[in-house]
Amino acid sequence: MNSYITCKHVFKQYGKGDSAFFALEDVNFTIEEGEFVVILGPSGAGKSTLLNLLGGMDSPTNGEILIEGENIAEYSDEQLTKYRGTDVGFVFQFYNLIPNLTLYENVALIKEVAENPYDAKEILTSVGLEKRMNQFPTQVSGGEQQRASIARAIAKRPKLLLCDEPTGALDSETGITILSFLQELSSKKGHTVIVVTHNSALAQAADKVIHIKNGLLHKIVQNDLPKAVGEVEW
Repeated sequence: MNSYITCKHVFKQYGKGDSAFFALEDVNFTIEEGEFVVILGPSGAGKSTLLNLLGGMDSPTNGEILIEGENIAEYSDEQLTKYRGTDVGFVFQFYNLIPNLTLYENVALIKEVAENPYDAKEILTSVGLEKRMNQFPTQVSGGEQQRASIARAIAKRPKLLLCDEPTGALDSETGITILSFLQELSSKKGHTVIVVTHNSALAQAADKVIHIKNGLLHKIVQNDLPKAVGEVEW
């Protein structure tokens, strides 16, 4: 049976000639549907580059990125736009909410691009924002803005949720709440969740940990008994 995601000999080169360098070099791994995966490594290791490739926001210089058996590295711009719009949700460190729209309106906007979105009120309630949905981003805390951004990302029912340092701008308590919710999306809702981080403690809660150093795949660790995020010693 094919894995949900398969990376085969993936390279990403920037620049040409003497200024050329590899952000990623010969990266190979698989991810199964519904896994909670952590991509771990220091700043500049290539983590965000890899996330961008998986999300179809960039293309590899060489290699294959198979999503459900289809090589998105060969997709046209139109195919990539459809893939990003239907299959992928993105969560970033900074929330990118539209400031003059309420939290509800920020999430409800996704129905313009998604074919079968979750109900905006339902999904905001699921992240604990049922009493905040009619407020604007500037009227709520950073943690609540991040929860709203996650609600927006999952509102279109993405198969794949990509999170780039999603708690980097939050205090530790709020960060744990956010990471617990992301873990539950994987374990209870069946979304495949990939979190990029430099925080090695989160590795204890992942089904799979992909370690990257200097653009190279250092090692892959499979956790048969991952901890709940709340049980991790931070």
